[in-house]
This record gives sequence, structure tokens and C-alpha cells, in this order.
Amino acid sequence: MRLSNLSFRYGRRDPWVLSGVGLAFDPGDVVEVVGPNGTGKSTLLRLLAGLLRPVKGAIEERPGTVGYAPERFPADQPFTVAAYLRHMADIRRVNPARIGEWTERLGMDHLLGRRLPELSKGSAHKVGLVQALVCEPGLLILDEPFAGLDAATRAELPRIIGEVSARGGIVVVSDHQGGLRAFPALRRHEVRDGTVRDLPAEAAAGDAPAHDAGAPMPMTVLEVAVAAPKAAELADRLRAEGHAVRVTREAAR
Repeated sequence: MRLSNLSFRYGRRDPWVLSGVGLAFDPGDVVEVVGPNGTGKSTLLRLLAGLLRPVKGAIEERPGTVGYAPERFPADQPFTVAAYLRHMADIRRVNPARIGEWTERLGMDHLLGRRLPELSKGSAHKVGLVQALVCEPGLLILDEPFAGLDAATRAELPRIIGEVSARGGIVVVSDHQGGLRAFPALRRHEVRDGTVRDLPAEAAAGDAPAHDAGAPMPMTVLEVAVAAPKAAELADRLRAEGHAVRVTREAAR
């Protein structure tokens, strides 16, 4: 896949978000897009996915099947998880049996009957991942894929990305969490000042995680009082996002 002199802005009088970008992606590439917030990383991902069209330049040889998981999954839709995924599988002409394979792998079978607006951010993010993966994409675009995920899914995602790469797919990821920093042969591009440049694998100016990726994350204990009938649901949502939860009952006063 090739980007030739690609430029983009949202309006005719708006400043250029990207200007004169030239990139090449080969089968099996895993690419991390880094850079400060607001520099155009998500815009670049949407252009790669075909959701936006370049104002100037072109994207050539894009794989025919594209999977895109946005940073914020649009959960405000009148579907259950199962109905939404069946609908997406029908649109993509995918065997619906494959949905179960992915929901089991991402540990979300218990969510299938839930309505999308009821989901936590992490659970909604899993739905976005499944709809992107179920079509076996030749180009997989992931915008902040590790945000809000539980520990088991965070550990599984690099393996999934590796499988897409191994069968010749291209994977492009924007990730502030540092979830792919140990991925072998990871390529890195930095978006800054409307341009995109290659980075060495060991450094990404202005985009490094706030803590050592190999060290335990500092923890804070947060006490929350919640009505008893809602306690189990809230605990489930927090656990789904990777938090340790201990429920205690206080006698009514």
C-alpha cells in the first residue's frame, strides 16, 4: 500500500492537517503511529481506512478488506451486542459463526445479550475490535486499541496482531498505552507539524508512556458508595476494565 504526496484538510479554508505525506506499507508490516495529541494521527488512520478521502495525492494498492476499530466505539445504537455483530457480519458477508470464535477469545460471551448503550468503555471497545477482526482484514486499523481493556485482553491483542501480520496483513496502530513496544520488527511513524517521519523503534518523542512499561503501574484505592441493587453491575464493569474490585456491605442506617 502506498501513500503518494497525500494532503488533507477538513475545510477549504482550514489549515492542512497533513501535507505531502509519502509512506509505503508492505504485507506483514506492523506500524505504530505516534505523536502529540491533535497532530493528525486519527485523521491519518481514517484516511488509511478509506473513511476520509485525500484532498491531494492518493492512496494506492489498499487491501480489499479493511478492518477499522475507532478509539471511541459508537455505542449509542439500538442493538444488543449479538444483533450488532450479526448485522456487521451480514454487511461484510462473513459467516456469522466466526462471531462466536472472536467473542470467546476476547472473553465477552457474557455481553452478547446486553444493549450497546449499557456497555462500559472497555466492553464497547471489545465490540469494536470484534467487528474489525471478524472479516479477516488485509488491512487492520486500530485507534488506541488497548484503552480500557482488561488485562487478559491486553495480553491477547499483540498475539492477534501477530497473527494478522503472519498471514500477510498490514496492521497500523495508534497507541498511547505502549502495548506494542516489545513487538518484534515494529515500525514507527511520528505525525508532527503536518508531516509523517520514520522513528527508530526505541524512541518516540513526546509519546512515551508516563511509566516504565516493565514496571507495575502505581495503584490508588478508590472507595465508592453505591446503591446495593447496582453494586454487582458496577463491579462487573470495573472488572471488565481491568480493575481489582472488592465489594463490602454496610448495614443500613
